[in-house]
Amino acid sequence: MIKGIKLVSIPTSDQARALKFWTEQMGFVVHTDQPFDGTQRWIELRIDASDTHLVLFTTDDSRSQIGKFSSVSFYCDSVEKTYDELTARGVEFKGPPQKAEWGTSAIFKDVDGNMFVLSSR
Repeated sequence: MIKGIKLVSIPTSDQARALKFWTEQMGFVVHTDQPFDGTQRWIELRIDASDTHLVLFTTDDSRSQIGKFSSVSFYCDSVEKTYDELTARGVEFKGPPQKAEWGTSAIFKDVDGNMFVLSSR
């Protein structure tokens, strides 16, 4: 049976710029960064101690995906605290955290305009 998610691929127009955003602003850690096919790199990031990794990729086929809404949601212990920390690092949010019956969430953008949800567990 399925045990979890190994990786999530994030389309980007510029791997170096995306790598800087995800490591310096979001605090992710480089797991792998190596040549892939002569035109791009295989960049795999991990979230602290999590088994889930992000892959930053770019291909001609992915160009139409860049800047579209992503169905990826990240969770944290405190959306408000994480929102404040990431905002201080220059991460752009659509607005402040919103509370709902199911929990608290906020939507942020990466350097390519892809949007992601930050939510309570």
